[in-house]
Amino acid sequence: MFIASRILLVVAGLGLAAGAGHAQVAQQAFAVHGEFTYVEQADSDFNAPYAGPNSLTPNQGRETVDANLSIGAKLWSGAQLWINPEIDQGFGLNDTLGVAGFPSGEAYKVGARHPYFRLQRLFVRETVNGEGEREPVAAAAGVLGGERSMNRWVFTVGKLSVTDIFDSNDYAHDPREDFLNWAAVDAGAFDYAADAWGYTVGAAVERYQGQWAVRAGIFDLSDVPNSAHLEPGFHEFQLMAEIEHRQEIAGHPGKVLITGYETRGRMGLLDEAIAVAAASDSPADIAAVRHYRSRFGGLVNFQQELLSDLGAFARYSKAAGNVEAYEFSDIDRAIAAGLSLKGRLWRRSQDSVGVALIDNAISAERERFLNAGGLGILVGDGKLPHPGTEQVVETYYNASLCSYAQVSFDYQWIANPAYNRDRGPVSVFAVRVHAQF
Repeated sequence: MFIASRILLVVAGLGLAAGAGHAQVAQQAFAVHGEFTYVEQADSDFNAPYAGPNSLTPNQGRETVDANLSIGAKLWSGAQLWINPEIDQGFGLNDTLGVAGFPSGEAYKVGARHPYFRLQRLFVRETVNGEGEREPVAAAAGVLGGERSMNRWVFTVGKLSVTDIFDSNDYAHDPREDFLNWAAVDAGAFDYAADAWGYTVGAAVERYQGQWAVRAGIFDLSDVPNSAHLEPGFHEFQLMAEIEHRQEIAGHPGKVLITGYETRGRMGLLDEAIAVAAASDSPADIAAVRHYRSRFGGLVNFQQELLSDLGAFARYSKAAGNVEAYEFSDIDRAIAAGLSLKGRLWRRSQDSVGVALIDNAISAERERFLNAGGLGILVGDGKLPHPGTEQVVETYYNASLCSYAQVSFDYQWIANPAYNRDRGPVSVFAVRVHAQF
Protein backbone atom coordinates (compact mmCIF):
# COMPACT_ATOMS: atom_id res chain seq x y z
CA MET A 1 0.00 0.00 0.00
CA PHE A 2 2.88 2.35 0.77
CA ILE A 3 4.44 1.84 -2.66
CA ALA A 4 1.04 2.18 -4.36
CA SER A 5 0.39 5.47 -2.55
CA ARG A 6 3.73 6.81 -3.73
CA ILE A 7 2.96 5.87 -7.31
CA LEU A 8 -0.36 7.69 -7.04
CA LEU A 9 1.52 10.75 -5.82
CA VAL A 10 3.78 10.56 -8.86
CA VAL A 11 0.77 10.34 -11.20
CA ALA A 12 -0.91 13.24 -9.44
CA GLY A 13 2.26 15.30 -9.72
CA LEU A 14 2.46 14.66 -13.43
CA GLY A 15 -1.12 15.80 -13.83
CA LEU A 16 -0.34 19.06 -12.03
CA ALA A 17 2.69 19.57 -14.23
CA ALA A 18 0.59 19.18 -17.36
CA GLY A 19 -2.05 21.59 -16.13
CA ALA A 20 0.03 24.36 -14.58
CA GLY A 21 3.58 24.66 -15.83
CA HIS A 22 5.76 22.53 -13.60
CA ALA A 23 5.05 21.02 -10.21
CA GLN A 24 7.61 18.93 -8.36
CA VAL A 25 6.88 15.21 -8.35
CA ALA A 26 7.17 13.47 -4.99
CA GLN A 27 10.02 10.98 -4.87
CA GLN A 28 9.66 7.55 -3.36
CA ALA A 29 11.37 7.19 -0.01
CA PHE A 30 11.46 3.39 0.06
CA ALA A 31 10.73 0.48 -2.28
CA VAL A 32 10.92 -3.30 -2.40
CA HIS A 33 10.92 -5.24 -5.68
CA GLY A 34 11.19 -8.99 -6.06
CA GLU A 35 11.86 -11.43 -8.91
CA PHE A 36 11.78 -15.18 -9.38
CA THR A 37 13.10 -16.93 -12.51
CA TYR A 38 13.18 -20.62 -13.42
CA VAL A 39 14.81 -21.85 -16.63
CA GLU A 40 14.71 -25.44 -17.90
CA GLN A 41 17.11 -25.94 -20.82
CA ALA A 42 18.13 -28.93 -22.93
CA ASP A 43 20.24 -29.52 -26.01
CA SER A 44 19.75 -31.96 -28.87
CA ASP A 45 21.86 -34.79 -30.18
CA PHE A 46 24.60 -33.52 -32.49
CA ASN A 47 27.76 -34.65 -34.25
CA ALA A 48 30.59 -34.90 -31.66
CA PRO A 49 33.46 -37.13 -32.87
CA TYR A 50 35.68 -36.04 -29.96
CA ALA A 51 35.42 -33.97 -26.79
CA GLY A 52 37.67 -32.13 -24.36
CA PRO A 53 37.41 -30.76 -20.81
CA ASN A 54 35.22 -27.81 -21.83
CA SER A 55 33.09 -29.50 -24.51
CA LEU A 56 29.32 -29.40 -24.80
CA THR A 57 27.64 -32.79 -24.31
CA PRO A 58 24.73 -33.93 -26.55
CA ASN A 59 21.31 -34.84 -25.14
CA GLN A 60 21.44 -33.22 -21.73
CA GLY A 61 19.12 -31.06 -19.66
CA ARG A 62 19.75 -28.61 -16.82
CA GLU A 63 17.77 -26.07 -14.85
CA THR A 64 18.50 -22.90 -12.90
CA VAL A 65 16.48 -21.01 -10.30
CA ASP A 66 17.04 -17.60 -8.79
CA ALA A 67 14.98 -15.42 -6.46
CA ASN A 68 15.99 -11.94 -5.40
CA LEU A 69 14.87 -8.76 -3.71
CA SER A 70 15.84 -5.21 -4.68
CA ILE A 71 15.44 -2.97 -1.65
CA GLY A 72 15.91 0.75 -2.09
CA ALA A 73 15.80 3.72 0.27
CA LYS A 74 16.23 7.46 -0.08
CA LEU A 75 19.27 8.66 1.90
CA TRP A 76 19.01 12.38 1.19
CA SER A 77 17.80 14.52 -1.69
CA GLY A 78 19.01 12.84 -4.88
CA ALA A 79 20.75 9.91 -3.13
CA GLN A 80 19.55 6.30 -3.03
CA LEU A 81 20.84 3.13 -1.35
CA TRP A 82 20.11 -0.22 -3.02
CA ILE A 83 20.69 -3.74 -1.74
CA ASN A 84 20.07 -6.91 -3.79
CA PRO A 85 20.10 -10.22 -1.86
CA GLU A 86 19.66 -13.31 -4.06
CA ILE A 87 19.22 -17.06 -3.70
CA ASP A 88 20.49 -19.25 -6.58
CA GLN A 89 20.37 -22.93 -7.42
CA GLY A 90 21.13 -25.13 -10.42
CA PHE A 91 23.57 -25.52 -13.29
CA GLY A 92 23.95 -24.43 -16.89
CA LEU A 93 24.55 -27.02 -19.60
CA ASN A 94 27.90 -28.73 -18.91
CA ASP A 95 28.35 -26.49 -15.86
CA THR A 96 28.27 -23.45 -18.17
CA LEU A 97 30.87 -24.75 -20.62
CA GLY A 98 31.02 -25.70 -24.28
CA VAL A 99 29.73 -22.63 -26.15
CA ALA A 100 31.37 -19.19 -26.25
CA GLY A 101 28.00 -17.48 -26.78
CA PHE A 102 26.50 -19.48 -23.93
CA PRO A 103 22.78 -20.19 -24.38
CA SER A 104 21.55 -19.15 -20.89
CA GLY A 105 22.14 -15.78 -19.30
CA GLU A 106 20.51 -17.22 -16.18
CA ALA A 107 23.36 -19.74 -15.77
CA TYR A 108 26.28 -18.48 -13.72
CA LYS A 109 29.76 -19.99 -13.85
CA VAL A 110 29.24 -21.37 -10.34
CA GLY A 111 26.46 -23.92 -9.88
CA ALA A 112 25.09 -25.79 -6.88
CA ARG A 113 22.53 -28.52 -6.25
CA HIS A 114 21.21 -26.75 -3.17
CA PRO A 115 20.08 -23.13 -2.81
CA TYR A 116 22.78 -20.70 -1.71
CA PHE A 117 22.76 -17.01 -0.79
CA ARG A 118 24.59 -14.15 -2.53
CA LEU A 119 24.54 -10.40 -1.95
CA GLN A 120 24.83 -9.35 -5.59
CA ARG A 121 24.42 -5.58 -5.28
CA LEU A 122 25.02 -3.02 -2.55
CA PHE A 123 25.51 0.49 -3.90
CA VAL A 124 24.76 4.15 -3.42
CA ARG A 125 23.71 6.33 -6.36
CA GLU A 126 23.45 10.10 -6.18
CA THR A 127 21.84 12.27 -8.85
CA VAL A 128 22.73 15.96 -8.97
CA ASN A 129 20.11 17.72 -11.05
CA GLY A 130 20.97 20.72 -13.18
CA GLU A 131 18.89 23.47 -14.69
CA GLY A 132 16.37 22.87 -17.44
CA GLU A 133 13.56 20.52 -18.29
CA ARG A 134 12.67 17.70 -15.93
CA GLU A 135 11.32 14.25 -16.72
CA PRO A 136 9.39 11.66 -14.67
CA VAL A 137 11.17 8.54 -13.45
CA ALA A 138 9.13 5.34 -13.23
CA ALA A 139 9.69 3.17 -10.17
CA ALA A 140 11.63 -0.02 -10.93
CA ALA A 141 14.21 -2.32 -9.41
CA GLY A 142 17.24 -0.12 -8.75
CA VAL A 143 15.31 3.13 -9.30
CA LEU A 144 13.05 5.04 -6.91
CA GLY A 145 10.12 6.73 -8.64
CA GLY A 146 10.15 10.50 -8.90
CA GLU A 147 11.66 12.94 -11.34
CA ARG A 148 15.05 14.14 -12.56
CA SER A 149 16.55 16.83 -14.72
CA MET A 150 17.36 16.11 -18.35
CA ASN A 151 20.76 17.69 -17.57
CA ARG A 152 22.33 15.96 -14.58
CA TRP A 153 25.31 14.26 -12.97
CA VAL A 154 24.97 10.70 -11.63
CA PHE A 155 27.51 9.09 -9.26
CA THR A 156 27.41 5.38 -8.36
CA VAL A 157 29.66 3.60 -5.85
CA GLY A 158 29.51 0.05 -4.50
CA LYS A 159 28.90 -3.51 -5.62
CA LEU A 160 26.92 -3.93 -8.85
CA SER A 161 27.17 -5.25 -12.39
CA VAL A 162 29.09 -3.21 -14.97
CA THR A 163 26.18 -3.83 -17.37
CA ASP A 164 23.82 -2.04 -14.96
CA ILE A 165 25.43 1.14 -16.31
CA PHE A 166 27.26 0.28 -19.56
CA ASP A 167 26.09 -1.45 -22.79
CA SER A 168 22.38 -1.08 -21.99
CA ASN A 169 19.78 -1.94 -24.61
CA ASP A 170 15.99 -1.91 -24.27
CA TYR A 171 15.47 -4.87 -26.59
CA ALA A 172 18.28 -7.25 -25.65
CA HIS A 173 19.66 -6.92 -22.14
CA ASP A 174 17.58 -8.98 -19.70
CA PRO A 175 17.79 -12.82 -19.73
CA ARG A 176 14.84 -12.92 -17.34
CA GLU A 177 12.46 -11.46 -19.91
CA ASP A 178 14.01 -11.25 -23.41
CA PHE A 179 16.91 -13.13 -25.03
CA LEU A 180 18.88 -15.79 -23.17
CA ASN A 181 22.13 -16.03 -25.12
CA TRP A 182 25.10 -14.28 -23.49
CA ALA A 183 26.12 -12.66 -26.78
CA ALA A 184 22.60 -11.28 -27.28
CA VAL A 185 21.99 -9.71 -23.86
CA ASP A 186 25.52 -8.25 -23.76
CA ALA A 187 28.13 -7.51 -26.41
CA GLY A 188 29.94 -10.81 -26.95
CA ALA A 189 33.48 -9.40 -26.86
CA PHE A 190 32.71 -7.09 -23.91
CA ASP A 191 35.07 -8.69 -21.38
CA TYR A 192 33.76 -6.62 -18.48
CA ALA A 193 35.05 -6.84 -14.91
CA ALA A 194 33.10 -9.34 -12.84
CA ASP A 195 33.23 -12.27 -10.49
CA ALA A 196 31.85 -15.63 -11.61
CA TRP A 197 28.29 -14.35 -11.07
CA GLY A 198 28.79 -11.20 -13.13
CA TYR A 199 29.20 -8.62 -10.33
CA THR A 200 32.06 -6.41 -9.17
CA VAL A 201 32.95 -3.45 -6.94
CA GLY A 202 33.64 -0.04 -8.40
CA ALA A 203 32.56 3.51 -9.11
CA ALA A 204 31.07 5.31 -12.10
CA VAL A 205 30.23 8.88 -13.01
CA GLU A 206 27.70 9.90 -15.69
CA ARG A 207 26.94 13.25 -17.26
CA TYR A 208 23.66 13.80 -19.16
CA GLN A 209 23.29 16.90 -21.32
CA GLY A 210 20.43 17.15 -23.80
CA GLN A 211 20.60 14.23 -26.23
CA TRP A 212 24.07 13.23 -25.10
CA ALA A 213 25.52 11.33 -22.18
CA VAL A 214 29.07 10.36 -21.25
CA ARG A 215 30.04 7.95 -18.50
CA ALA A 216 33.24 6.50 -17.08
CA GLY A 217 34.08 3.99 -14.40
CA ILE A 218 36.71 1.93 -12.63
CA PHE A 219 35.94 -1.61 -11.52
CA ASP A 220 37.69 -4.41 -9.66
CA LEU A 221 38.72 -7.56 -11.56
CA SER A 222 38.55 -11.05 -10.12
CA ASP A 223 41.78 -12.30 -8.51
CA VAL A 224 42.47 -14.69 -11.40
CA PRO A 225 40.57 -14.95 -14.69
CA ASN A 226 37.05 -16.33 -14.34
CA SER A 227 37.23 -16.49 -10.54
CA ALA A 228 34.56 -16.47 -7.84
CA HIS A 229 36.62 -13.93 -5.86
CA LEU A 230 37.43 -10.30 -6.58
CA GLU A 231 40.97 -8.91 -6.32
CA PRO A 232 41.15 -6.82 -3.11
CA GLY A 233 42.38 -3.25 -3.31
CA PHE A 234 41.99 -2.74 -7.08
CA HIS A 235 45.45 -4.20 -7.76
CA GLU A 236 43.83 -5.60 -10.91
CA PHE A 237 41.18 -3.35 -12.40
CA GLN A 238 39.31 -2.18 -15.46
CA LEU A 239 38.85 1.36 -16.78
CA MET A 240 35.82 2.08 -18.92
CA ALA A 241 34.32 4.99 -20.86
CA GLU A 242 31.13 5.32 -22.89
CA ILE A 243 29.44 7.99 -24.98
CA GLU A 244 25.70 7.86 -25.74
CA HIS A 245 23.59 9.75 -28.24
CA ARG A 246 19.79 9.60 -28.16
CA GLN A 247 17.90 10.40 -31.34
CA GLU A 248 14.46 10.32 -32.93
CA ILE A 249 13.81 9.03 -36.44
CA ALA A 250 10.32 9.82 -37.78
CA GLY A 251 9.19 10.36 -34.20
CA HIS A 252 10.56 7.02 -32.95
CA PRO A 253 13.25 7.06 -30.24
CA GLY A 254 16.60 5.30 -30.44
CA LYS A 255 20.16 5.58 -29.21
CA VAL A 256 23.76 4.71 -30.06
CA LEU A 257 26.43 3.79 -27.51
CA ILE A 258 30.18 3.62 -28.10
CA THR A 259 32.14 1.96 -25.30
CA GLY A 260 35.85 1.36 -24.75
CA TYR A 261 37.73 -0.34 -21.95
CA GLU A 262 41.21 -1.26 -20.72
CA THR A 263 41.74 -4.30 -18.51
CA ARG A 264 44.87 -4.24 -16.32
CA GLY A 265 45.69 -7.56 -14.71
CA ARG A 266 47.76 -10.71 -14.68
CA MET A 267 47.02 -12.20 -18.09
CA GLY A 268 48.84 -14.55 -20.42
CA LEU A 269 49.85 -14.03 -24.03
CA LEU A 270 48.51 -16.84 -26.19
CA ASP A 271 51.61 -17.19 -28.37
CA GLU A 272 53.80 -17.57 -25.27
CA ALA A 273 51.57 -20.37 -23.94
CA ILE A 274 51.72 -22.12 -27.34
CA ALA A 275 55.53 -21.89 -27.42
CA VAL A 276 55.87 -23.34 -23.91
CA ALA A 277 53.49 -26.17 -24.81
CA ALA A 278 55.45 -27.01 -27.96
CA ALA A 279 58.75 -27.09 -26.05
CA SER A 280 57.36 -29.34 -23.32
CA ASP A 281 55.11 -31.46 -25.55
CA SER A 282 52.13 -30.76 -23.28
CA PRO A 283 48.76 -28.99 -23.63
CA ALA A 284 48.96 -25.19 -23.67
CA ASP A 285 48.59 -23.74 -20.16
CA ILE A 286 47.86 -20.02 -20.08
CA ALA A 287 48.35 -19.80 -16.30
CA ALA A 288 52.07 -20.57 -16.74
CA VAL A 289 52.71 -17.35 -18.71
CA ARG A 290 50.61 -14.79 -16.85
CA HIS A 291 52.16 -11.38 -16.25
CA TYR A 292 50.74 -7.94 -15.48
CA ARG A 293 49.60 -6.35 -18.75
CA SER A 294 46.67 -4.67 -20.54
CA ARG A 295 43.90 -5.89 -22.82
CA PHE A 296 41.85 -3.36 -24.77
CA GLY A 297 38.38 -3.70 -26.26
CA GLY A 298 35.40 -1.73 -27.47
CA LEU A 299 31.85 -1.97 -28.77
CA VAL A 300 29.10 -0.13 -30.62
CA ASN A 301 25.53 -0.67 -29.42
CA PHE A 302 22.49 0.51 -31.42
CA GLN A 303 18.76 0.41 -30.75
CA GLN A 304 15.90 2.01 -32.66
CA GLU A 305 12.14 1.88 -32.38
CA LEU A 306 10.82 1.25 -35.90
CA LEU A 307 7.09 1.23 -35.08
CA SER A 308 5.29 1.68 -31.78
CA ASP A 309 5.50 -2.10 -31.13
CA LEU A 310 8.61 -3.01 -33.14
CA GLY A 311 12.22 -2.32 -32.27
CA ALA A 312 15.60 -3.23 -33.76
CA PHE A 313 18.99 -3.62 -32.12
CA ALA A 314 22.55 -4.37 -33.16
CA ARG A 315 25.92 -4.68 -31.44
CA TYR A 316 29.48 -4.93 -32.74
CA SER A 317 32.29 -5.65 -30.29
CA LYS A 318 35.98 -6.44 -30.59
CA ALA A 319 38.81 -7.12 -28.13
CA ALA A 320 42.53 -7.79 -28.44
CA GLY A 321 42.99 -11.36 -29.64
CA ASN A 322 46.55 -12.02 -28.50
CA VAL A 323 45.75 -11.98 -24.74
CA GLU A 324 43.65 -14.43 -22.76
CA ALA A 325 40.05 -13.42 -22.09
CA TYR A 326 39.65 -12.52 -18.43
CA GLU A 327 36.06 -12.49 -17.18
CA PHE A 328 33.23 -12.95 -19.69
CA SER A 329 33.79 -15.39 -22.54
CA ASP A 330 36.20 -16.51 -25.26
CA ILE A 331 35.10 -14.06 -27.96
CA ASP A 332 37.41 -11.66 -29.79
CA ARG A 333 34.85 -10.29 -32.26
CA ALA A 334 31.06 -10.47 -32.08
CA ILE A 335 28.21 -9.20 -34.22
CA ALA A 336 24.60 -9.45 -33.05
CA ALA A 337 21.41 -8.02 -34.53
CA GLY A 338 17.72 -8.63 -34.07
CA LEU A 339 14.13 -7.50 -33.74
CA SER A 340 11.69 -7.33 -30.84
CA LEU A 341 7.91 -7.15 -31.39
CA LYS A 342 5.09 -6.58 -28.90
CA GLY A 343 1.93 -8.63 -29.34
CA ARG A 344 -0.63 -5.88 -29.89
CA LEU A 345 -1.30 -7.09 -33.46
CA TRP A 346 -2.72 -10.36 -32.11
CA ARG A 347 -4.37 -8.72 -29.10
CA ARG A 348 -1.66 -9.77 -26.65
CA SER A 349 -0.09 -6.38 -25.95
CA GLN A 350 1.93 -7.64 -22.97
CA ASP A 351 3.48 -10.50 -24.95
CA SER A 352 6.69 -10.14 -26.92
CA VAL A 353 8.56 -12.11 -29.55
CA GLY A 354 12.17 -11.68 -30.57
CA VAL A 355 14.73 -12.99 -33.02
CA ALA A 356 18.49 -12.48 -32.96
CA LEU A 357 21.37 -13.45 -35.24
CA ILE A 358 24.83 -13.76 -33.65
CA ASP A 359 28.26 -14.34 -35.16
CA ASN A 360 31.19 -14.88 -32.76
CA ALA A 361 34.82 -15.15 -33.84
CA ILE A 362 38.28 -15.57 -32.33
CA SER A 363 41.74 -14.51 -33.44
CA ALA A 364 44.22 -16.74 -35.24
CA GLU A 365 46.29 -16.83 -32.02
CA ARG A 366 43.31 -18.11 -30.01
CA GLU A 367 42.60 -20.74 -32.67
CA ARG A 368 46.18 -22.02 -32.36
CA PHE A 369 45.96 -21.94 -28.57
CA LEU A 370 42.78 -24.06 -28.53
CA ASN A 371 44.24 -26.43 -31.11
CA ALA A 372 47.25 -26.89 -28.82
CA GLY A 373 44.95 -28.16 -26.08
CA GLY A 374 44.47 -24.84 -24.32
CA LEU A 375 41.35 -24.11 -22.29
CA GLY A 376 39.49 -20.82 -22.32
CA ILE A 377 36.85 -19.48 -19.95
CA LEU A 378 34.06 -21.53 -21.52
CA VAL A 379 35.55 -23.45 -24.45
CA GLY A 380 38.25 -26.01 -25.15
CA ASP A 381 37.63 -29.27 -27.01
CA GLY A 382 41.22 -30.47 -26.58
CA LYS A 383 42.02 -29.67 -30.21
CA LEU A 384 40.71 -27.41 -32.98
CA PRO A 385 41.94 -28.60 -36.39
CA HIS A 386 38.99 -27.09 -38.30
CA PRO A 387 38.06 -23.71 -36.75
CA GLY A 388 35.08 -21.62 -37.81
CA THR A 389 32.96 -18.79 -36.53
CA GLU A 390 30.35 -19.70 -33.92
CA GLN A 391 26.93 -18.76 -35.28
CA VAL A 392 23.70 -18.55 -33.30
CA VAL A 393 20.07 -17.96 -34.22
CA GLU A 394 17.83 -17.33 -31.22
CA THR A 395 14.09 -16.76 -31.06
CA TYR A 396 11.76 -16.52 -28.09
CA TYR A 397 8.12 -15.91 -27.28
CA ASN A 398 7.37 -14.31 -23.92
CA ALA A 399 3.70 -14.79 -22.93
CA SER A 400 2.16 -12.74 -20.15
CA LEU A 401 0.13 -14.86 -17.74
CA CYS A 402 -0.91 -11.88 -15.62
CA SER A 403 0.51 -8.52 -14.60
CA TYR A 404 3.24 -10.13 -12.50
CA ALA A 405 4.10 -13.43 -14.25
CA GLN A 406 5.26 -14.60 -17.69
CA VAL A 407 6.27 -17.84 -19.35
CA SER A 408 8.71 -17.92 -22.27
CA PHE A 409 9.67 -20.48 -24.89
CA ASP A 410 13.16 -20.12 -26.35
CA TYR A 411 14.96 -21.88 -29.21
CA GLN A 412 18.59 -21.51 -30.26
CA TRP A 413 20.39 -23.06 -33.22
CA ILE A 414 24.16 -23.05 -32.76
CA ALA A 415 26.59 -23.83 -35.58
CA ASN A 416 30.24 -24.63 -34.78
CA PRO A 417 29.91 -24.58 -30.97
CA ALA A 418 33.22 -23.47 -29.42
CA TYR A 419 34.36 -22.48 -32.96
CA ASN A 420 34.68 -26.15 -33.90
CA ARG A 421 33.40 -27.20 -37.35
CA ASP A 422 33.89 -30.86 -36.35
CA ARG A 423 31.07 -30.56 -33.77
CA GLY A 424 27.42 -29.56 -34.11
CA PRO A 425 25.22 -27.96 -35.16
CA VAL A 426 23.16 -28.19 -31.97
CA SER A 427 19.64 -27.11 -31.05
CA VAL A 428 18.97 -25.75 -27.56
CA PHE A 429 15.43 -25.53 -26.17
CA ALA A 430 14.33 -23.65 -23.06
CA VAL A 431 11.25 -22.88 -20.99
CA ARG A 432 11.46 -19.87 -18.68
CA VAL A 433 9.04 -18.87 -15.93
CA HIS A 434 9.42 -15.40 -14.48
CA ALA A 435 7.47 -13.52 -11.82
CA GLN A 436 8.01 -10.09 -10.30
CA PHE A 437 6.41 -7.57 -7.96
